[in-house]
Amino acid sequence: MPTEFRSQGRPNAMVFWPVVLGVLAVDLVTKAIAVAMLAPQHVPHPLLGETVRLTLVYNPGAAFGLYLGEHSRIIFTVLTVAALAILWRLYRATAQRDWRRTLALALVCAGAVGNLADRLRSSRGVVDFIDIGVATWRWPTFNVADMAVTSGALLLALVLWREDRAAAREGADESESRSATTAATLPAPIVVDQREAS
Repeated sequence: MPTEFRSQGRPNAMVFWPVVLGVLAVDLVTKAIAVAMLAPQHVPHPLLGETVRLTLVYNPGAAFGLYLGEHSRIIFTVLTVAALAILWRLYRATAQRDWRRTLALALVCAGAVGNLADRLRSSRGVVDFIDIGVATWRWPTFNVADMAVTSGALLLALVLWREDRAAAREGADESESRSATTAATLPAPIVVDQREAS
């Protein structure tokens, strides 16, 4: 492996791996505490009144209660593995010291691995326990991994959007530069004095 490629990967790894391992550890520990302390399922435990509650829920589907029938576990496991492969390629292609893109990818990867671990460990599904809402309106119950995936995906979308804008701006600047160079190299028009021609 070329030396310059290895050196490029190291600075990003100093952000990527600590974030992945830290988020994953918090996710797994909080889920274990939720399973031990909040059972049985669907019994709310008020934390900040009725606005923020802790409620144990096993989600056999994906985020926000998306369920695809009895094969949901297999389908979402395969989709998660495929997504992790794509995210890994994005990480490997990330420019040196691009902290925002590295952080975004680390958050999404950590959350995806956290929920994947739940699916592989138990057929009951992903452990969710954070229950937020007002009166009868409740957000779908979620966990630390879901927060990591959501925040990472939003940050990644912003980073990629900025990269696209910068690339488009750079392309426009290059096009203007080529046009100016072409115009400068064209021969000057010949002006004929009509009086001399006559």
